Amino acid sequence: MRRWLWLVVLGAVVMGGQASGAVAVRRTADGIPHVKADNWHDLGVGVGHAQASDALCTLAEAFVTFEGRRAYFFGPDAQPSRDATFGRSKNLDLDFFFRAMADDTVVARYRAEQPPDLVALIEGFADGYNRHLREVRQQKPRGPHRTCRNEPWVREISADDIYRRMFAANIAAGYSRFVKELAQASPGRAAVPQASVTPSLRDRLALRVGDQPGIGSNMLAFGGEATGGDGAVLLGNPHWFWGGPDRFYQMHLTIPGKLDVAGVAFLGIPVVMIGFNRDVAWSHTVSEARRFGLFDLALDPADPTRYRVDGEWAAMDAREVVVPLREGSVSRTFYRTRFGPVVDLGAHHEAFGWRAGHALAVRDVNADNFRVFRNFFFWNQAKSLDDFIAIQRREAAVPWVNTSAIARGDGRVWYADIGAVPNVSDVHRESCATPKARMFATLDASTPFLDGTRSACDWPSSAGAVQPGTMPAEAMPSLLRGDYVANMNGSYWLNNVHQPLTGYPAVMGGERQALSLRSRLGHRMAIALASGGAASSRVLGERVKHDALWPRAHSAELFKADLLAAVCADPAGRVAEACRVLRQWPDTANAGDRGALLWDTFWRQLAGLPEAERYRVAFSADAPLDTPRAANGDDPRVGDALRAAVAELDGKGWPLDTPLRGHVYMRSGAARVPLYGGCHEAGYFVIACRANTGGADALQSHANTYLQVVRFGPRGPEAYTLLSHGEPESAQEGGAGLSAMRRYARKNWLRFPFDERDIARDPAAQTRQLVR
Repeated sequence: MRRWLWLVVLGAVVMGGQASGAVAVRRTADGIPHVKADNWHDLGVGVGHAQASDALCTLAEAFVTFEGRRAYFFGPDAQPSRDATFGRSKNLDLDFFFRAMADDTVVARYRAEQPPDLVALIEGFADGYNRHLREVRQQKPRGPHRTCRNEPWVREISADDIYRRMFAANIAAGYSRFVKELAQASPGRAAVPQASVTPSLRDRLALRVGDQPGIGSNMLAFGGEATGGDGAVLLGNPHWFWGGPDRFYQMHLTIPGKLDVAGVAFLGIPVVMIGFNRDVAWSHTVSEARRFGLFDLALDPADPTRYRVDGEWAAMDAREVVVPLREGSVSRTFYRTRFGPVVDLGAHHEAFGWRAGHALAVRDVNADNFRVFRNFFFWNQAKSLDDFIAIQRREAAVPWVNTSAIARGDGRVWYADIGAVPNVSDVHRESCATPKARMFATLDASTPFLDGTRSACDWPSSAGAVQPGTMPAEAMPSLLRGDYVANMNGSYWLNNVHQPLTGYPAVMGGERQALSLRSRLGHRMAIALASGGAASSRVLGERVKHDALWPRAHSAELFKADLLAAVCADPAGRVAEACRVLRQWPDTANAGDRGALLWDTFWRQLAGLPEAERYRVAFSADAPLDTPRAANGDDPRVGDALRAAVAELDGKGWPLDTPLRGHVYMRSGAARVPLYGGCHEAGYFVIACRANTGGADALQSHANTYLQVVRFGPRGPEAYTLLSHGEPESAQEGGAGLSAMRRYARKNWLRFPFDERDIARDPAAQTRQLVR
């Protein structure tokens, strides 16, 4: 009888017979919600309710973070337990940061630049979240909600909380790179000066988002030339956080006649950020373009809060920010210049600190980019590839990612790094350089470092730009092809080996530079797939699904033979055993493969060798997929590296041929779900990278998260998806959602039920009607 009733409800929904003011939240396999409503506000109610049902505690903690109240609830010196785009600084620093950066003025500006329908969607999300919170407090839920539902930090929210959450996503590649250095910047709180640049600053600048190398994505798109004229195929493959406030949430959103879109968004976001609708599919990878810049300030010797511009002294804007604590409060003064807030990098090098006579200001291009999520909102409703491209060019809002897209009935594929980027030409950079700028360029040649004593050195406005100080869309790189485009977090320079993009300023990330091993492998895969003679988009899609989850170690494919030729010529003892294991290893990191852990440890040991000494043939921009090559296995340090790798595994008590499954996995309660893949530094396309090299219980820092392979058929999108970490936060605690983790471990792609008939007949289908 219960099953029959479910079918009756589903049938009513399919026929459009839901009650006025009702929201249908239908769950299919792996708990994916399909939210259907007849207006934007009610759709938001369904999205907010669904996300809160799966991740109440994580969302509640995130709203506390963006509000700047972590120190009050969790203690000033504690840190978040999960990685996020804003890192894991101490709670007190995070509170000062968000209270200063995401204040009421920012919230009001964000709201004012959204279309009315998106405002309604956001307000509905808050209402749906609050409705779920009231429900769980009236009930006695099982699972993770019981641990937080009555905690004082779990509260009802308003639309303002969503705007703060959106702003936090905006600044992930800018201000969030310097939480501590902004929160503690003060002429009276000078950091301990360093005479030379610390590795932490060089490493920080090398990371575009988050605190872990390899955070990013793969995306491949194939056009009609690769499918025998049968449309296009898209692979989206983010490597992202497996938990915390920035993890992905999968959902399907429908307003009949207006919207029908599926994919993922960050928790707390009510629009799809990577996904597909009936006509268009798209994905992203983290971009190499810089989204922030620094300004070299000259200070009044008598007053470190005054700076000189065009020969005149200007007072910094001083603003007191107060953070509440359980007992009392603490305040700091934030200082802002015409170029942006003061940032103190003196703990990394004295030349970049707030010292007598000089300081630095930082400007984040996305701090004034309130178009980000309205861009996604419009994309969710795009009707063609041309429509999608026009939206991207019109808004110029994409915050810190590359974009690739395909469309129904269209044999073209699109790549672009069009979004919010500082309008800093190489000529402008050179004309505004200072001695410190030239020093900074040895750390990061792409970040603009300009003279703050001249107003002319601010980011120039352009007639074609949507936002002052940004590059116009037509000045940024893009590509339309009929064969393929590919990006694995590399520069815009090479997204198709047949058509490099050149002539753009350094702020876009650089050209004619060596590719990462992951990028080299991704292009090799794309070329092989595009030229493989697939007779249709369906056939090519099946090949893409296979290759996207085949964990090849490209470092081993390219260099293992050269490295082992000398060091394993006459081995002895444990080195002889290591040579045997590595020679028998098939150069892949499937869960049962023996040798992957040893190779990855060996490769990490080799990373300390200068590249010029590691290879016999250096990188050439004329052969980017084939250079550098010929590893120098004769170097005696190669033998030292192999012995060090053996010693490291022996020290942990791990056999040299230990299978990957025992050490790369995700826990779900008492269960272990074995993973496959490795870190991008070793040239894996399939990512499963530990945060550290500690014990076997180390959680994954980042890995494949959401994957989609999309083509278009007569009925619309034919999509296969995987959400590796599962939908609810309880998945990693042994609760619901374990099925999605196990599906990913089996490489069992889910045929996404997009069409109403497919949703209705899904064996796992359940529906809840939320009636206002």
